[in-house]
Amino acid sequence: QVKLVESGGGLVQPGGSLRLSCAASGSAFSINAVGWYCQAPGKQREFVAGISSGGWTQYVDSVKGRFTISRSDSRNTVFLQMNSLKPEDSAIYYCNTGGSLVDLVDGTVLGSWGQGTQVTVSA
Repeated sequence: QVKLVESGGGLVQPGGSLRLSCAASGSAFSINAVGWYCQAPGKQREFVAGISSGGWTQYVDSVKGRFTISRSDSRNTVFLQMNSLKPEDSAIYYCNTGGSLVDLVDGTVLGSWGQGTQVTVSA
């Protein structure tokens, strides 16, 4: 099973940027779609962005034009570049793998949830 570790979160002012990383162990990483999810206090975990094994991407409407997901299969890593951050982006961000982008959007994931990385957007 692929093990995933998230990093790169932190405290940033509104309008600022962060780059999250999702590092994977396991040889099957390159054949899976990978998604980022967020969970704010008192809310359900929700899909943010996903990338297929072929590089197709999908985003939730609230982050389109601000967030960019990319992957480096040689480094077994998926990135989430977050620009123009807003206070409502504050949450714990998690990554996970799926069989397809459709699966990721539906929350059908293949791995266990990790610790996540905290993103706080505040002045």
